[in-house]
Amino acid sequence: MKIGIIGSGNIGGTLTRRLSALGHDVSVANSRGPESLRDLAAETGATPVEVSEAANGAELVVVTIPEGKVPALPAGLFDGAADGFVVVDTGNYYPQRDGRIAGIEDEGLTESGWVAQQLGQPVVKAFNNIMAQHLLENGVPAGTPGRIALPVAGDDQQAKEKVSRLIDELGFDAVDTGTLADSWRQQPGSPVYVADADADGVRKLLAEATPDRQDAFKG
Repeated sequence: MKIGIIGSGNIGGTLTRRLSALGHDVSVANSRGPESLRDLAAETGATPVEVSEAANGAELVVVTIPEGKVPALPAGLFDGAADGFVVVDTGNYYPQRDGRIAGIEDEGLTESGWVAQQLGQPVVKAFNNIMAQHLLENGVPAGTPGRIALPVAGDDQQAKEKVSRLIDELGFDAVDTGTLADSWRQQPGSPVYVADADADGVRKLLAEATPDRQDAFKG
């Protein structure tokens, strides 16, 4: 699959490494430009590009940048994407880093619901509740006891299934969280956040979640 990754930090860099190793055609971009990605490209074989080019021809585009930076992404970012492309949002809202986001704090949007609004595109929320090192190192074959499961939320079932297949390739189970409006169940501070639970454990933790935002994650 042709995949564009916007962001080369902890999760973006890890996904670039893992997805390239699986044989996917990966383009990666960040705010500092392709030259800053020379080492990552040499290590992985991924193609460094400008942010405005990251989605060109991509069947799947991963947006993995600080939440507060999302509105600054280029207009027309997805104009060159492949038909039926899917956008994955891995982000989390941390007010201390991102500043206060009124749509989340006051209007009650889920974090990825707000991201979808900013992008003007439906998104699938995934990869937001696992530490990058664990995403890099802890994938195991399907059927392995205790295999870590990752929650996946979104409004398009086919898009979620595409992301879930990718999660399986990476060595994790995928658990359908529901719609994007339900994705508060996997936001920071929820029981499933960085829990590294198996599929049954993830379902149990999702069921225990409450929509109230913890004080530590309020702006």
